[in-house]
Amino acid sequence: MGTCRAIPKRCSCKYSNLTTCGLTHESHKKDVEQVYLRCSEGSIEWMYPTGALIVNLRPNTSPASYKHLTVCIKPFKDSAGANIYLEKTGELKLLVRDGDRSPSKVYCFGYDQGGLFVEATPQQDISRKITGFQYELMNKGIASDLHTVSAPCRPCSDTEVLLAVCTSDFVIRGSIRDVTNEEEEQESIIHVGVNKLYRQKSKVFQLTGESGNWRGQIKTLLECGVRPGDGDFLFTGRMHFGEARLGCAPRFKDFQRMYKEAKDKGLNPCEIGPD
Repeated sequence: MGTCRAIPKRCSCKYSNLTTCGLTHESHKKDVEQVYLRCSEGSIEWMYPTGALIVNLRPNTSPASYKHLTVCIKPFKDSAGANIYLEKTGELKLLVRDGDRSPSKVYCFGYDQGGLFVEATPQQDISRKITGFQYELMNKGIASDLHTVSAPCRPCSDTEVLLAVCTSDFVIRGSIRDVTNEEEEQESIIHVGVNKLYRQKSKVFQLTGESGNWRGQIKTLLECGVRPGDGDFLFTGRMHFGEARLGCAPRFKDFQRMYKEAKDKGLNPCEIGPD
């Protein structure tokens, strides 16, 4: 059976070749189904794929704002059985090839570049195949921050740090307890001990049961070479596919300096209380 679940801003859809689901769905051709999702983030899971599935993302925003949106998809680790294309006016551009096992790979494109066309590949036994991916719709500026091609590991300028404090999904003062490097996924997991929690949109940083301390994990690129060290940092960043991604992270004493200098000049974009 197909199941569908929707909560504010998030859709979760399971679809099989026997049943269809989505916030709205309709037949397109004999072997093609259309699914309409009106959430800004969520997931699609297509069980026993045959034929094709057209995924239409229709967020509850003004159509005039569509040109400012970026769509990002992240295939499930064991996704198999279909190719995923970007489709516009009948033209197909391959995004994810069936069997591509690139860990943690995220594919992004402008909302106005087209929709998603998921086409099943010929299989002798479809009963073991499930194609799935997470998706997010976001402002183009945020997407650019998360997927900076040039110098992704460079230190932030004072202006960038102060703006990050105001706009990030999480802002904390903390220390690096440990770093786990994941060679296969080309990522590092920073295990953070939190000394002060200024803001978080998701419960990434939580109180631990025994010690009563706040702790959490932040991911960044392996190439950035993050290592455990002494001292406090100001960690900022975005939530992306349910994970905290590192943004600007100056040493806390440097943040105090730049915050005070900006405040003395009346240039602080927002108040946070850095002590």
